[in-house]
Amino acid sequence: MYEDILEKLETSDFRRRFVLKEKDKSYVRQKGFNIIRSHAEDFIRKRIAPANPVNDGKQTPMKGHPVFIAQHATATCCRNCIYKWHHFKQGIELSDTQQQYLVGLIMAWIEKHL
Repeated sequence: MYEDILEKLETSDFRRRFVLKEKDKSYVRQKGFNIIRSHAEDFIRKRIAPANPVNDGKQTPMKGHPVFIAQHATATCCRNCIYKWHHFKQGIELSDTQQQYLVGLIMAWIEKHL
């Protein structure tokens, strides 16, 4: 389901520079996919989904959690990137379906890069 967008994202010099370091991979293996997915759902719901997220464009750190790395790699890090790459309108709260799409993409990227 996500193969096409993942391939497109990999054509971006900026997006493809994000990789999971060994400590990130270990963290994913230790916690398991269900916990990592719940973290991704929480980050998207609280930091990305609101119509006007706090500190939009700066709300996703560049390191510190595998989901953060994946968000930058998949252009799910801020509403501007989401609009540019995924065409979800800004200024409108993301629907549950849109949020689940973003979480699914993040998880697909993490799985691919383990």
